[in-house]
Amino acid sequence: MITSAGLLMYRHGPAGLEVLLAHPGGPFWARKDDGAWMLPKGELVPGEDPLAAARREFDEEIGIAPDGPFAPLGEVRQKGGKRVLAWAVAGDFDPDGLRSNMFEIEWPPRSGQSRAFPEVDRVAWFPLETARLKVLASQRPFIERLAAAL
Repeated sequence: MITSAGLLMYRHGPAGLEVLLAHPGGPFWARKDDGAWMLPKGELVPGEDPLAAARREFDEEIGIAPDGPFAPLGEVRQKGGKRVLAWAVAGDFDPDGLRSNMFEIEWPPRSGQSRAFPEVDRVAWFPLETARLKVLASQRPFIERLAAAL
C-alpha cells in the first residue's frame, strides 16, 4: 500500500484562518480548479519517518522546509487506496516564492515527445470556506481537523 505524507500550512490572515493549498502541475490538471487543489505531499521511501517525508516533500514541491512545531492531523485514505498522513504547521509563505521540482511525461500522448512540467504550478492561501471547495474531497478531513483544533 502506498503511503504519502504532507503538511497543511495555515495562518491567521485578513479573512481569518487560511490554509495554503497547492495546485498540481501538468496537462491533466491544467483546466481543473474546484476539487483539484491539495496539500503538498508525496510518497514515503521505505523506512523514512513520515514527518521527515512531509517536510521533504513540502520543500521539493513548494521550495521551503518548515521547522514546526507540527500538529498531527491524522490519516485519510484516497479513492485508489493510498494512505495520506498530514501535519499542520503555522507559516506565512509568499506564493510568489514557489519553487517546485519538475517531472517529465510524454506530451501530447503517443507523440513520442517528452515534456517537463512543475509538480505544483501554483499555490494560494484560501479561507476555510473556499478551501473546502478547492481541495480534493479525500483531503477535506484535514481542513476540518485543523479547524476543530484551532
